[in-house]
Amino acid sequence: MDGISDDGSRAVSVIGFIGSVFSPWYHWSGRGNPANHCCINVATYGKGGRFAMTDRGTSALRQSKDCLQVGPSSLRWRGGDLVIDIDEVSSLPLISRMRGQIIVTPSAVTGVELPLTADGAHIWRPFAPIARISVQLEAKGWQFDGHGYFDSNFGARPLERDFNTWTWARYPTATGATCFYDAKRCDGTTLDAAINFLPDGSARSVAAPGATSFRRTNWALKRDTRADAGTTPRQIKAMLDAPFYSRAVVETQIDGEKVQGVHEALDLRRYANPLLKPMLAVRVPRRSRWTF
Repeated sequence: MDGISDDGSRAVSVIGFIGSVFSPWYHWSGRGNPANHCCINVATYGKGGRFAMTDRGTSALRQSKDCLQVGPSSLRWRGGDLVIDIDEVSSLPLISRMRGQIIVTPSAVTGVELPLTADGAHIWRPFAPIARISVQLEAKGWQFDGHGYFDSNFGARPLERDFNTWTWARYPTATGATCFYDAKRCDGTTLDAAINFLPDGSARSVAAPGATSFRRTNWALKRDTRADAGTTPRQIKAMLDAPFYSRAVVETQIDGEKVQGVHEALDLRRYANPLLKPMLAVRVPRRSRWTF
């Protein structure tokens, strides 16, 4: 789940993992037991922003039809709303408590599933590409309403085994939202998906303008997104900037409409470098035991 405040000054991201794909502890374990490496990653962007991603063991995981709970935090459906309760401790360099609640209200829940590989080993499930969010965190200035979305990715193999790079973006439009999913697979094939969503949950594939490069990140990570000919995308707000991954609010132009949304770029060749894992362990602590 990602969301941006209506005034554009703050943003938030929450990701629930079972088998935490970007956890060095899960990698070092041999990936044999996904439930033993679960977490709810919370990141806030803007003044006073924090990042929390604690790798937890099997005793911290509880699941039901409507709820995912990992230790002190949870995501659960309540009627038509997704309610996210947060109680985490942020990682270095700003260690502090992150508490509060986020409510995601989808305009509709879609039935779309997009296989990312030919054999269906990786699947993208955009549950709510169009949603409103209400953020109430226990920190000054972190109470706001905005727009957001909720999606999921499912995979049966490590990402770096099947993909070299990918970019993903979700841009709200005057009539709904458009998502772009582009990837270069390790077998030499590519993924080139552009889907337009309407508020009623209906979706259709659309023709996309060409991919256009824009400024690299501080880690020199290459980025591109779809843009009308003659226009160059630009970063509006930095979110997460890591050696192998970037998340940012990006402005581009699609079919003559100027849009701003969350853009992600991922380089799995960099992530596969074993030297990166100890760096990640500093930001992703391991807490194997939990008692409810």
